[in-house]
Amino acid sequence: MRKALLFSLFALALAAPSFLATAETVAKPRAKPSHARPPVVVELYTAQGCASCGEASAYVGKLAERPGVLALTFSVDYWDYLGWADTFAKPEFAERQKAYVTRLALREPYTPQVVVDGAAQASGAKTERVDKLVGDAAKAARSPPDIHFVGTRVYVGSARPPKGGGDVWLIRFDPRAQDVAVKSGDNKGQTIAEKNVVREAVRLGAWRGKPVAFRLPAAGEDGLKTVVLVQAGRGGRVIGSGQPRT
Repeated sequence: MRKALLFSLFALALAAPSFLATAETVAKPRAKPSHARPPVVVELYTAQGCASCGEASAYVGKLAERPGVLALTFSVDYWDYLGWADTFAKPEFAERQKAYVTRLALREPYTPQVVVDGAAQASGAKTERVDKLVGDAAKAARSPPDIHFVGTRVYVGSARPPKGGGDVWLIRFDPRAQDVAVKSGDNKGQTIAEKNVVREAVRLGAWRGKPVAFRLPAAGEDGLKTVVLVQAGRGGRVIGSGQPRT
């Protein structure tokens, strides 16, 4: 009887390591897939009353169709005094541009201006220069945080933060191409073609490199697309971006 008991205990001891290994494997979460490379974020600052902005708007509209590029059109209001109030402009868009003016050591804001990944800028009229900036940004090394959406929340994962931390921005834009007939001012009688026009830009909060979640505000308009940008504070480099799966 005693020998039988000892044999049973010995057999159980031999089986225990195999059991524990199986339990650890099941409990351990599977490795996450590698981050998909985020698109190059191209921001156009423009105004319907700006005489030199029409061609830049048309160029960025074509750029928006390019794979690996997220083009966003921000309309500013500081040219409204010329005789035409931009139909999409909001003061907060001009404030966002001013942050880039400070960060990129520019003398003043201007239109048409293109900012690429929050790190470099050029006149929207200099399309070859913009193309080069976009190409350089597409090749740059990236270590973006994971960004995913669950219901009315967005979750930003961990990654190396920029010095001083970063900001999380909610951008809602209209993906439809829009033709605006300008009835007064310098562009009177012209039709301005615009695409991916930003309608909302809201700072959700700070990001310090550790996982954090934010509640998304309700959309004010139908038909808008949402993108969340993570970037260095006060008009800094765009670190990553994410959009809800459709």
